[in-house]
Amino acid sequence: MMSQSLSRDTAARTLQYAAGPVLLVAAWWVAYATGAVNSDLLPSPFLTIADTVKNIQSGRLGVDFGATLMRVGYSILIAVAAGVPAGIALGANASVYRSVEFLIDFFRSTPATALFPLFLLLFGLGDPAKIAVAAFAAWLVLVFNVAYGVLNARQTRILAARSMGASSLRVFRDVTFFETLPQTFVGLRTAVSIALVVIIVAEMFIGASDGLGHRIIDAQISYNLTDMYGSIVATGVMGYGLNLLLLLVEKSVIHWSGR
Repeated sequence: MMSQSLSRDTAARTLQYAAGPVLLVAAWWVAYATGAVNSDLLPSPFLTIADTVKNIQSGRLGVDFGATLMRVGYSILIAVAAGVPAGIALGANASVYRSVEFLIDFFRSTPATALFPLFLLLFGLGDPAKIAVAAFAAWLVLVFNVAYGVLNARQTRILAARSMGASSLRVFRDVTFFETLPQTFVGLRTAVSIALVVIIVAEMFIGASDGLGHRIIDAQISYNLTDMYGSIVATGVMGYGLNLLLLLVEKSVIHWSGR
């Protein structure tokens, strides 16, 4: 009985996870089959899937996928290394944070793509410019979220630790840091999404020879629509996969959140 219940639960969970992709393919097929979208602009989903599988097997799509993932990874590592300490330092002092809040919000509200010319002047063509502009955009999001988390750490736990004689360093290490983690992960997931968007756009327009962004724009120029749509789907898979990975890490690291 127990095994049957577990198998039913597994089957139900599998159906729930499969519903989204099935609905996407079904809506795509209906739009293609009914002519709601010009078939010259929207290929069959099944032809697209077949072409994508072929590109995966040949290794060509994997090379571009890996190039984009590498650039996103480097930009996030830089953003985390620079953003988390800066956010902690700003959040630990409300007056300091208020004095630079305008600058953070100003640049956070400025589209990262508008900064491409500046980063091209600073870093030139090539990967450094792409990674730098994505890292900068992700850094701003992380700084804001980490600082917000530090500023809004629950005071009851901090006061309880201080009442027991804990030093400021001990309070930060054992209380404030852990109180900040949920907001930090929110910022990290947002930063990864922004970094991916910036990298894809940079690969399209800043002299890239590989990457999913380059592949999408190259397929559009050559009118290879199945490759174009397949590459777009691949970027969605990457973004979804990275977000899911961070959610899994978050659940394992801060399983105590909300208690």
